[in-house]
Amino acid sequence: MWPFTYFRQPVPPPPPPAEFDRPWRTVNWSQPVQDLLIKVNDFQPGNSEVDTLRILLHGPVGAGKSSFINSVDTALQGHITNRVPTDAISGKSFTLECKTYNLTKCTTGFYPFTFTDIMGIQATEGIQTDDIIKILHGHIKNDYVFNPVRPITKEDSKYDKHSSLKDKIHCLVSVFPANQISSIPEDVLRKMREVREKARDMGIPQVIIMTKVDEICPLVKENLEKVYTSKKIKEKVKECSVRLGITESYIYPVKNYHEEDATVTKIDILILKALLNIVNFANAYVEDHK
Repeated sequence: MWPFTYFRQPVPPPPPPAEFDRPWRTVNWSQPVQDLLIKVNDFQPGNSEVDTLRILLHGPVGAGKSSFINSVDTALQGHITNRVPTDAISGKSFTLECKTYNLTKCTTGFYPFTFTDIMGIQATEGIQTDDIIKILHGHIKNDYVFNPVRPITKEDSKYDKHSSLKDKIHCLVSVFPANQISSIPEDVLRKMREVREKARDMGIPQVIIMTKVDEICPLVKENLEKVYTSKKIKEKVKECSVRLGITESYIYPVKNYHEEDATVTKIDILILKALLNIVNFANAYVEDHK
């Protein structure tokens, strides 16, 4: 009889760590939100021709453009707000018109920047890229209802033939959902690149707001402070950079307010830091056009 030999199953190696030893971007999580709010409240545009900086948000349907505006407003006001209508279930663009939002200061008046929200970009339907480019040039007036079949014409009452620097867009913000970056159709990306190239030709600064970071990384869902140590988030930032062609340093991962019923310091810090960068880039643009 042959002697019985026992073969032990090899032990699989442990999975690689889900986070880096040190953050790949620095955030002072102990910084009081009030410090960031003071910077926003004290900000004034650096060109006397422009009293209000204009920021345009564009991106795929469901990316979180409207929710980002609400999140900025929430962080500024110190309580949950719902200025911009949002929809979480239809799968189609809930925004149908060109809508510019002024954000009210807690003291008096408005902040010297606005957000323009537009219809979401789709592969075969949705907003015409020509319309987005006309918004960049300041030719489309507020409340214009987009026609998914054809772009606006100069004969339309909502077409502004005589735009100046104050009417143009001063920063283009692409909004990408972190949980859908890999599955966004190439036709949508092509349309976004077309808009980006026109903005580049006009010298308009561009950034990406990467939303829904808590939905792709359990570490971040548990603790938002892990956003800059998470390997998964870093991977998505790289993918986002490659797919849209924007340098990683101009991509800002955030979590929009969604299910919260009160403000959260960590959410506010990410939102306000992104906002300050956007406002500073927009301001540099108008300063260059004195």
